Amino acid sequence: MTELYFQRHRRLRQNAAMRALVKETYLQKEDLIYPLFIIEGENIKNPVSSMPGVFQLSLDNLAAEIDEIVDLGIRAVLLFGIPEEKDAVGTGAFHDHGIVQKATRLIKERHPELLVVADTCLCEFTDHGHCGVIEGEQVLNDPSLDVLARTAVSQAKAGADIIAPSNMMDGFVTAIRAGLDAAGFQHIPIMSYAVKYASSYYGPFREAAEGAPQFGDRKTYQMDPSNRMEAIREATSDVEEGADFLIVKPALAYLDIIRDVKNSFPLPVVAYNVSGEYSMVKAAAQNGWIDEKAVVLETLLGMKRAGSDLIITYHAKDVCRWLEEK
Repeated sequence: MTELYFQRHRRLRQNAAMRALVKETYLQKEDLIYPLFIIEGENIKNPVSSMPGVFQLSLDNLAAEIDEIVDLGIRAVLLFGIPEEKDAVGTGAFHDHGIVQKATRLIKERHPELLVVADTCLCEFTDHGHCGVIEGEQVLNDPSLDVLARTAVSQAKAGADIIAPSNMMDGFVTAIRAGLDAAGFQHIPIMSYAVKYASSYYGPFREAAEGAPQFGDRKTYQMDPSNRMEAIREATSDVEEGADFLIVKPALAYLDIIRDVKNSFPLPVVAYNVSGEYSMVKAAAQNGWIDEKAVVLETLLGMKRAGSDLIITYHAKDVCRWLEEK
């Protein structure tokens, strides 16, 4: 028989110890940021019907949730607020007694070591559901920047550790950076939603945050899913304006963009594993079609392998439990 020569790649896969020795990508608790939806009122724990396991929580139910999060080993949470009242300019977003500000103070008093990332946007707080100030049915860019900067400063005053603007207005990072610096918060980093697509994967989130637009859509300020180079232009602007982290949202259908951003910029890259991605897995698991644990861990590893340093995910609590099982 003619001697054959070929590569024996299976040598490094022959048992669990060998596979662990050559493992290239790791998923750790420290990689995860857990989103929370905080709502005005008392004794509220509303299940989000399209996101099994996710709830709208009132402040009196937040303490127990935060205790669990800390016990699981999660180091950071991302706060979204649902106010009692909304208006045209989103006053509740920048009021010192707004729901995000109150939740931030509660968290920092109870667990000062837990990082609070404040989502800095207006859509949950405006009666029209858009991420900026409107005139007719036009979302105005520059007037929105002033409101966003006020919101960021208010959140920092309340104790937020990181400001995460998600509105996709042009110049939002530079406006927020200037506002924070002028108010004495030069030390507060900005985790910019630098690359945010106008995605169909956001549907369940709009139920959870009660922030769906009341007219039109967000395609004039969020990105076209068909565009790749535009992501680099967007991220470049945010880096030049002073961003400290770069978010790519969504994650699962945009792994190529995560890799592009990681290869292009020396900043931490954050993948947002969004609501639709979460809900699809949950629905399939509840029907017995997939192994939820295996699929979630594989999916998040894929996001890490693509280049993300951190992952915002609604799976975070489950992932922490599964990692303990290993």
